[in-house]
Amino acid sequence: MADVRAALGVDLGTGSVKVAWVDDQGHIGAKASRAYELSSPRPGWAEADPSEWLSATQAAAEEVASSGADLNAVVGVGFSGQMHGLVLCDENLDPVRPAITWADTRAGHEAAEMEAALGSDTLAALGSPAVSGFAATSLRWVATHEPDVLAKARYALQPKDWLRARLGGAIVTEPSDATGTLLADVATGTWNDDAIAWTGAKRDLLPPIVGSGADAGQLHLAGRAVPCVVGAADTAAAIAGLGLSTGDGFTAVGSGSQTVSIVDEPSGGIARGTHLFAKAGEPASGWYRIGAVQNAGIALRRALDWLDATPAQANDALGSGVQPSDPIFVPYVAGERTPFVDAGLRGAWIGLGLDTDRQAMLRSVVEGVAHAVALGIGAVLEAGAELPDPLPLIGGGTVDARFRQLIADASGRRLVPSDQPDAAVVGAAFLALGVAKKPEGGSAVIVEPNGATAGLLAERQRALVDYVQAR
Repeated sequence: MADVRAALGVDLGTGSVKVAWVDDQGHIGAKASRAYELSSPRPGWAEADPSEWLSATQAAAEEVASSGADLNAVVGVGFSGQMHGLVLCDENLDPVRPAITWADTRAGHEAAEMEAALGSDTLAALGSPAVSGFAATSLRWVATHEPDVLAKARYALQPKDWLRARLGGAIVTEPSDATGTLLADVATGTWNDDAIAWTGAKRDLLPPIVGSGADAGQLHLAGRAVPCVVGAADTAAAIAGLGLSTGDGFTAVGSGSQTVSIVDEPSGGIARGTHLFAKAGEPASGWYRIGAVQNAGIALRRALDWLDATPAQANDALGSGVQPSDPIFVPYVAGERTPFVDAGLRGAWIGLGLDTDRQAMLRSVVEGVAHAVALGIGAVLEAGAELPDPLPLIGGGTVDARFRQLIADASGRRLVPSDQPDAAVVGAAFLALGVAKKPEGGSAVIVEPNGATAGLLAERQRALVDYVQAR
């Protein structure tokens, strides 16, 4: 064991944090996670208490440390994190207000203002349509509605950057998270002065942009002082953990859903509500196009709360197949990015009748989420990006075979389930280890679309889209 090199990967997600001991071959020796909640004090708001991220990370790291994993082999810590949010904090890194997360839709008005003020060419350079939940629009909202709070802030950080700094690491960011703020040029990985000025915030709130694998000092975790690197945004970390290169891609399903195509240059502008972000690495060293769907697991969990049901019960309801008489669930409970770019979207059930039973409603919830995922896949293809065939399907939301089949049927794509639920945390560890190897795993089973259901699902998907577009 003396020659084993390992790192701790920390993946700060929307609903939980995961900490894992990972060696330089991608083997996970131990892992632990802790959950926390989003808060919605007003309609459309999605906030988090960063102190809960901190305590959850420390608890998960302690569990890994007590698991028997060889901590003497740990040479560093790498980070992965939820994108787009805004943590405003003072010089001591104490938050001056709750963090505004990517799922927040309060800044719809600000997004429209940004589009009008900066125009399509600047937004194309920033890599994304103007949407709520990104740091730029959230900063503008705070500057407008809470100027006293903004005046108290010393830093405006991305979630994983705040967590790393609060644990003792450097106050910096890197290209993959910076290009997800609507404040940085995607091609160069540098801050954009026009976008920053539009927010009404001072440029010095934003940290320097360095490489994702850059040394970020020492932090304190699991009772140890350990060197750390800057890390990457969650999707960029997953790309690193999967070892993907140009022409590769995948669809991931978790709280949201991401369909990713690795591209060789930052071109193509903004199309079909897709985004262009930087990969993990040095500025201007690689990019990916993404269809980012906000409403996957986050919508499923909310709807199941309403129905007092579990995910297993919802998937079991699929046993009899989607029926023409089932209501159609519109899953956009938190606005939507790809393909609609509308923070004001809200969920609904279409076609409820006296004959609608609980099983039909449960089926419709899972079906609605599958349609949202399928529409994200379609948007990436319609934007001119390429996706592999079969398309790898990853993420904790894809473990049920019935749901995987429904995604294949709704999208018309052949899927290959990839057993990589930990790709982001592995990628974070790889950044700390300075390696770029593809972990073992995957599946030889290809999920073929079922032609017998294609017509019915296509018709129901059109009805969902027609409902949204008619709002």
